[in-house]
Amino acid sequence: MTSEPAYQALFLGAGPQMQCGVGQFTRLLQEIIEKLEPGSCTSLTLTRSGGRLVDIWRAVGSARSVVCNLPLVAWKRVMLRPLLALAIARLRGRRIVLIQHEWGGLHRLRRITYMPALLLADTIVMFSPLVRRELAHDPVMGRTAAKCVLAPLPPNIEAPAGIVDSRLRQRLAAARRGGRLVIGHFGSIYPGKQPNALLDIGAVLKQRGLQPLLIYVGSFIRGVDQVEAQFRARAAELGLSDDVLVSGFVASDHEVFGLFSEIDAFCFCLDEGLTARRSSVLTCVQSGRPVIVTGPAEADEFDHHPRFQELIDRGAIVPVPRGSGADAYADRVAAALNWPSVHAPFDFDGWWRDVAEAVKAELSVAAEADGGPGQARP
Repeated sequence: MTSEPAYQALFLGAGPQMQCGVGQFTRLLQEIIEKLEPGSCTSLTLTRSGGRLVDIWRAVGSARSVVCNLPLVAWKRVMLRPLLALAIARLRGRRIVLIQHEWGGLHRLRRITYMPALLLADTIVMFSPLVRRELAHDPVMGRTAAKCVLAPLPPNIEAPAGIVDSRLRQRLAAARRGGRLVIGHFGSIYPGKQPNALLDIGAVLKQRGLQPLLIYVGSFIRGVDQVEAQFRARAAELGLSDDVLVSGFVASDHEVFGLFSEIDAFCFCLDEGLTARRSSVLTCVQSGRPVIVTGPAEADEFDHHPRFQELIDRGAIVPVPRGSGADAYADRVAAALNWPSVHAPFDFDGWWRDVAEAVKAELSVAAEADGGPGQARP
């Protein structure tokens, strides 16, 4: 006779190493589901040196579902253990819920490492119809798109009650007092966010005599692409080397919003257009400053995410038609100089309850398949 699993969900993670946005999302999601249903979740830490086969076997056996949000940590360092855990979950008849933030924008080598997870998953939670279409059109993995469900993505970072000063914030403040237009870009810097496109916009603003200062609040992702070298070369080519600042890793939310307080407007030029998975845009909105961004590729992008759509409708997010040149973005940024800061209430907890309820609904499928709390699968 088999004993009943003690937990509804086992979350795979990498412990303190999970400093990236995906890692923060995993921790917050587990915390919110725990608040909604105390005692329903547990976690398993998988690292290069931690996560023995016996530990994985026991942990998987203690839950009805396994939740995996890739990458657990830098994808080239912890690659095999999560896949092993998912394979064991399949072997033991546990439901697998895979959270997949992007697809077409991933480097091809990373996509290859994710393919087994998509095949093993019972449900694939995505946050954007565009990303789901990218998967559906994939010549190898397209069939797995039938397992996708959409959930509303919240921001990882909540605007704190106070801010922390820093030397960089003081530098931005001094620039603004000197008449410069400070334009912000937030989040990890990688090709999918087209960091060089903002350089082109900055060059147009400089030609117009607006003295732009571009501040990238984030750091470059280390990978096979020469993103930083290409970025620096492009800035030099445009004569913007002295007009660009990159913060690097910022340790606290208070310091992040301290920098935000000295930014006039944010600007994101995205080849794919704005999608409902852009939590960095949602973080910027909380600053009260306008966020200028490429408009969505399809009209249905936010049908599953009314909170995101409301931000666009009230002008907190300002879309620029896809295909527009740097001049169109420069026009919107320049207009932002005349817009007042609007710190509208932001229901951070409500945003997180929405996604937690959506994921929790997928976890409940396993409990229903077991026949309720009194019956457990072998």
